Amino acid sequence: MSTENPRPEDNSPQDGPDSIEHLDFEPDAAEQDAGDAEPDAVLTDLEKAQTEAASHLADLQRLNAEYVNYTKRAKREQEAARHRGTEDVLMGLLPVLDDVARARTAGDLTGPFVAIAEKLDSVLTRFGVSAYGEVGEEFDPAVHEALMHQTSPDATSTTVTHVIEVGYRIEDKVVRAARVAVTGPENA
Repeated sequence: MSTENPRPEDNSPQDGPDSIEHLDFEPDAAEQDAGDAEPDAVLTDLEKAQTEAASHLADLQRLNAEYVNYTKRAKREQEAARHRGTEDVLMGLLPVLDDVARARTAGDLTGPFVAIAEKLDSVLTRFGVSAYGEVGEEFDPAVHEALMHQTSPDATSTTVTHVIEVGYRIEDKVVRAARVAVTGPENA
């Protein structure tokens, strides 16, 4: 036998907060509306949601287009800044490059200076810089600056007969026109 007092069974409802009778469960307004709503009201809500979704999609597409345009513009500006920097360095080096060209023409570029001049040329080439202007080229006023002009009965067109200073360009942009002496036909 057990010495414990058995608990009397209490079948009466409890009045505490956990009792079923005291739980207040009321559906919220959205649930009541959805249950009581007519099909037209549901369609209206659906149409509103679709309109809102379309508006958000349009905003997203506009922002995406703005971002794409921004990245393209930033790349163009970065490339333009790089070209300006290269042009600034080239403008600073022009007197040195002219001296190297004169020394090369006179045969005074010897020994280790030949290697230095070749390295300088290769670095400039890597940055898109090229020298131009050679004897025998057809004179083009867009890329040549004629400092002297002669005529000859044998000339059929105006050509470069002497290069005073070579010209430089970065890719397709002329930084300095080649300064040349030209010979052209007498009747021109």
